[in-house]
Amino acid sequence: MNLRRVLDSIVTRLLLLALGIVVAGAVARYYALSQFLREDLSKVVQNQQMALASYVARDVDFKIQQRQALLQRLAAGLPQELLQRPAELQAWLRLSCDFQCPFSQGLYVVSPDGRAIADYPSLPGRVGRDYSDRDYIRVALSSPPNLNRVAIGRPVIGRVSKKPVLPMAAALPWRDGRPQGALAGITALAAPGFMDLLLASHIGGPNSGFLLISPQDKIFVASSQPDMVLKPTPPTGINPLHDRAMTGFRGVGITVNAQGREEVSAIASVPSTGWFVVARLPSSEAFATVGRAQVFLLKNAVIAILVFALVAGAGLYLLFLPLFRAARHADRMTRGELPLEPLPVKRNDEVGYLLAAFNRLLSKLNQHQAELARMAHHDTLTGLPNRALLADRLTMALARAQRNESRLGLLFLDLDGFKQINDGYGHKAGDKVLWQAAQRLSGIVRQTDTLARIGGDEFVLLIGDLGEDAEEVARIVAAKCIETMQTPFDIGGEQRQLGISVGIALGNGDSSADNLLQAADQAMYRAKKSGRSGCESVTL
Repeated sequence: MNLRRVLDSIVTRLLLLALGIVVAGAVARYYALSQFLREDLSKVVQNQQMALASYVARDVDFKIQQRQALLQRLAAGLPQELLQRPAELQAWLRLSCDFQCPFSQGLYVVSPDGRAIADYPSLPGRVGRDYSDRDYIRVALSSPPNLNRVAIGRPVIGRVSKKPVLPMAAALPWRDGRPQGALAGITALAAPGFMDLLLASHIGGPNSGFLLISPQDKIFVASSQPDMVLKPTPPTGINPLHDRAMTGFRGVGITVNAQGREEVSAIASVPSTGWFVVARLPSSEAFATVGRAQVFLLKNAVIAILVFALVAGAGLYLLFLPLFRAARHADRMTRGELPLEPLPVKRNDEVGYLLAAFNRLLSKLNQHQAELARMAHHDTLTGLPNRALLADRLTMALARAQRNESRLGLLFLDLDGFKQINDGYGHKAGDKVLWQAAQRLSGIVRQTDTLARIGGDEFVLLIGDLGEDAEEVARIVAAKCIETMQTPFDIGGEQRQLGISVGIALGNGDSSADNLLQAADQAMYRAKKSGRSGCESVTL
């Protein structure tokens, strides 16, 4: 079976159709399930991210409020007379910070002009430095009396520590209508117990984690990625969700960050500072389960399609196997390799019905072929062999006579007076007479002999396997033919008698068919001239 036949096969087409339906269903299930899993998992991940962001924001807010409260209490309790005695003031700061002080970079006190007069722990270069340019110092020194407000400064790189720090300051009580100074506390962002957990935490891979953003300063206060700390936030238009967060949005969503990666981001406020925390997780990690489910679906779909193709292909082949065999059998019959015969019907299904219909068609074709063969070799009116069949049988009779060294006789018969019947009663009556004459002549013919109608009212009788008495036998048969015509024919209610003239040609294996037929014809004409119902013979 070549490739073209395989492609044109009904099994191939049905299998391709079935595979198309299966593949379409698998693709539809793949996308539908993937979308469902993504939507369902998106809700879970967003809720999870929001919970993490809220937790970290509350933690940051609590630690900042803790430091604010401590700084307010220390500023309110600082003895005013110690401002003139720096050594004693430093000792007081030491006593205040030795027991669980949350300011990792220590405390320092500035005078009304913003210059540091004492600190603890002492850091080189801090005492005597002018801090009047610091925003938190300016806000603290400019606070109205009795406001007792703690000013949180912009996160910066510390002048002394050279590390990212968060400064804050509280004004000292006023006296004589002017501020007495301010108490400042500095905390390193990465200090243990402050933002170290936020800075070091990753929810998933290296691109996940937390961001602490100051919208008023437009900087990243803290980040799980160290290279982003104290860097400016991206400009407007790059990250839509970040833009909304900068204008006050708090919630969760899916966005594309400044690096072009899609991520799930949850945003929660830090009320004490006006900052907000972002918990972010790349979509590739958040929806990794969806990806694994898609791979699982694809693998199983491919396996299912292959199994279905094998099972369906085998099933269809077995189903149509009788049809294939019948087609091959029919093809061999059309090529003449096998005789025309009915195809076997093994099942009463559509294939069986098709084969049964083919068998019925074949039977009709055989009948039609037989009828055509009969029409080609027999006279349509009388049913007797025609000139073509007579020639074949005469040739075989001559061959047999030559082989057996026997003789044969050829009788040429012509009805007398038939023309008057045709002219007087019409061709229909003439055809009826010819049919009756054929029936009468057939009644005296042996099964081994051949009676043929070769045209009009002319008949030929071939008698084979004759011996030395061939002429005698032939004349006896001729006499019977003449006798059978003596009975009148009923023509339209009238009785009309016809005669028959017989010409006999006798030959052997050396004679030719044409010579015998011509000699018999001439003998018949001689008999007709000598009188009705006569007989003449000639030996070749």
